[in-house]
Amino acid sequence: MNEYIQHAQDHNEKALVPLQKDFAKLRTGRANAAVLEGITVDYYGAPTPITQVAAVKCPEAHMLTIEPWDKSIVNAVEKAIMASDLGVTPSNDCCGLIRLPFPAPTEERRKEIVKDCKTVAEKGRVAIRNNRQDAKKKMEKAEKDGEMSEDELKRAEDELQKITDKYIAKVGELLAAKEAEIMEI
Repeated sequence: MNEYIQHAQDHNEKALVPLQKDFAKLRTGRANAAVLEGITVDYYGAPTPITQVAAVKCPEAHMLTIEPWDKSIVNAVEKAIMASDLGVTPSNDCCGLIRLPFPAPTEERRKEIVKDCKTVAEKGRVAIRNNRQDAKKKMEKAEKDGEMSEDELKRAEDELQKITDKYIAKVGELLAAKEAEIMEI
């Protein structure tokens, strides 16, 4: 019985990781290096993430700086950022330092970002519910095979529901924190 519960709990923990990454990628008007994840630059013929070819720093709340270690790829980094859907225009200062200013989003844009957050959170909730469903099927099979009694199955299902509720509440907490961050002026 415990192995099914532990398995579901482990999968629920793993379901929170992509949720947190997706939340980090959503722009809030504050500079965050996570928005650069997934943007690649052609580095000697190989698509390479920007974070692996440059130092990314956040000198102030609304600014990221990117300093490529190889100054010959500054233009390629700028082009990669422009081609992405960041909505930020990079500026280059002739010394190889690229600045990314993140202007504060308008009220309308903030509401769109919150809507995106809710969509991301719902995907997390669905993943957690799917974990519950998988564990429940495994427990029901174990009960049919005689590995656990009907009473043990009922107790395990109750425990599984408590764990599911706990993780769905965690998703709600993450969503509420992100919404507050986005709506903050």
